[in-house]
Amino acid sequence: MYERKTMPDLNCGLDLVGEVLYGKWKIRLLWFINEGFQRPSELQRKIPGASRRVLNMQLKELESHELVGKIIYPVVPPKVEYYLTDFGKSLIPVISTIGQWGDLHDQRLRTLIEKNIQS
Repeated sequence: MYERKTMPDLNCGLDLVGEVLYGKWKIRLLWFINEGFQRPSELQRKIPGASRRVLNMQLKELESHELVGKIIYPVVPPKVEYYLTDFGKSLIPVISTIGQWGDLHDQRLRTLIEKNIQS
């Protein structure tokens, strides 16, 4: 498992949020779990660009930060479902607002991102 070489700065709320939500797929995982996609295979289908390994790592981190919980059903093969904790649910309005901002500035952001990719 990855081991940090330096401790993160946790001097303000933005540092704390960045530490908890840093990861390419974490915000989308939280959103999709909120939308009712709870099984790892469902989440994989919703985020096809992510490998199963990376999704599992990020789900584990979200679980360790108490944003999601996991239910393991005692069946063969094992069945796992994720759910948002109350703490995780408190992030959904923030994620929704960020998504709305992205939709509002969609074209400008796309142009800027494409410009930076080409540079």
